[in-house]
Amino acid sequence: MALLPLFPLDVVLLPGIALPLHIFEPRYKEMIGECRANNAPFGVVRALEDGVAEVGCTAEIVSVTKEYPDGRLDLVAEGRNRFEVLELNRQRSFLQAEVLLVRDEPGTPSAEDTARAIQFHLEILSLAGALQDLSAADQSVLSFCLAGSLPLDLDFKQKLLGMRSEGERIQAVAAYLESILPNLRRSARAREKAGGNGHAR
Repeated sequence: MALLPLFPLDVVLLPGIALPLHIFEPRYKEMIGECRANNAPFGVVRALEDGVAEVGCTAEIVSVTKEYPDGRLDLVAEGRNRFEVLELNRQRSFLQAEVLLVRDEPGTPSAEDTARAIQFHLEILSLAGALQDLSAADQSVLSFCLAGSLPLDLDFKQKLLGMRSEGERIQAVAAYLESILPNLRRSARAREKAGGNGHAR
């Protein structure tokens, strides 16, 4: 079984989501150099105090935005496939692992759950003064698109990454977004009042 090079980071990469990276450590310059030469992916796993998370996401380098004279790189990678770490390998300067790709169970989320998740997502974006066009999103992994575009709690994103059905993930995203909305609405109202010289409008 081919080993997948791993990049442990304090992030949870979700399929279809872009990840800008600045590569400066010698071991990761070596790793990324090999991935570019072989047109191969690497794995992004969440770094934990006692190791790495059990489930990660492969990343494909989609563009190198800057190369520095000393070998540092700015690049954009994109999440592709989820995997389970079977066994870590420490023979190289960077971490590698035997992995097993994670597949979804068949089934589709209910239209009601999907509508709720999208509605809460749109409200959160509008509170932040942002917009996102979801028309081109892959409906089979819409949950990742919704969660990946927001700065959500890493524990929640990690849990989402490990779920095996889109229906379960959409339900989880809808419930999570609904739970954080009241605080976001309060913050938005407080900002409005502050902007209006302290007078409630």
